[in-house]
Amino acid sequence: MKIAFYGSSLLSAYWNGAATYYRGMLGELAKRGWEVVFFEPDAFDRQQHRDIDPPDWAEVVVWENSLDACREVMARAVEADVVVKASGVGVFDDELLGVFDHARPDALTIFWDVDAPATLAEMRADPEHALKKALPGIDQVLTYGGGPPVIEAYLAMGARACRPIYNALDPSTHHPVEREARFSVDLALLANRLPDREARIERFFLKPAAMLPERTFLLGGNGWHDKPMPANVRTLGHVGTGDHNAFNGSPLAVLNVARDSMAEVGFSPATRVFEATGAGACLITDWWEGIEQFLEPDVEVLVARDGAEVAEHLKRLTPERARAIGEAARRRVLRDHTYAQRAEEADALFRTLLAERRERPAA
Repeated sequence: MKIAFYGSSLLSAYWNGAATYYRGMLGELAKRGWEVVFFEPDAFDRQQHRDIDPPDWAEVVVWENSLDACREVMARAVEADVVVKASGVGVFDDELLGVFDHARPDALTIFWDVDAPATLAEMRADPEHALKKALPGIDQVLTYGGGPPVIEAYLAMGARACRPIYNALDPSTHHPVEREARFSVDLALLANRLPDREARIERFFLKPAAMLPERTFLLGGNGWHDKPMPANVRTLGHVGTGDHNAFNGSPLAVLNVARDSMAEVGFSPATRVFEATGAGACLITDWWEGIEQFLEPDVEVLVARDGAEVAEHLKRLTPERARAIGEAARRRVLRDHTYAQRAEEADALFRTLLAERRERPAA
């Protein structure tokens, strides 16, 4: 059976945090017999910053950033058993909702939200939002985070059904490697500079750096070149996925900072959480509701409610304890939070819903 997936990019993680999720989920679904076709626009210089070649488990169709090309690739939805439109494609997002009109009557239609808090905020602010109008006609909403608050919100907006398929670990791509001196600092953070994250990064990363001038800090990600930094913070700019394991495994600890909206909703572990713990990092994360569902505080992760608590964790953290926390976290994610497990959940859902639809007598 075939999945037609319309998303931001499978081939490039450049300004595209969903790439890890797409690769992990769709790669595992392919192992379960699904034929995957991924449609991504040639936009935001992502094709010039590819970090993987087209994988052998998916056909990747890169379409020109134009309305005509958008219409052409939407027409291919008729070929699929499952038609997926993801959030945050970045271009022609409203128009791409028309892809569901091209789906066969016996196909399953899915809106897959990789930033549910932001999407819901947009719909609340705009009664005429295109997705809000489309929801009643879509079979299923899937999200990569959010838990009960997001499910309830989507149902209230008119969705037929909503469930989270959380971020996870792909052990073949995120795993321990040899430490590298260029990343060997006390605390490292990998995060692009975004409006709804910057204030939290100031609070949870730059403030502790100012409080601990004798410690070393490392910030990777796009957009920080003109941001004033304490003298003990070194910035790297974009960090390619090929360096992520060393970036996560070399420092004493790695920080995760949720965006404002995800922290407010909770139950939203970012891809970075599993990338870091998969590499054996000692993770410090800002607090958000539901963290205990994924990692046990003080055993598998250190949790901070503000920058002062981040600084306190660092002051008390020894290399031995950091190693123990990192090893415990890696064992936990390998046991409970892999993309193989998430894909098993999605596969069962797709097959059940398709069987129910195809067994139903025609109207």
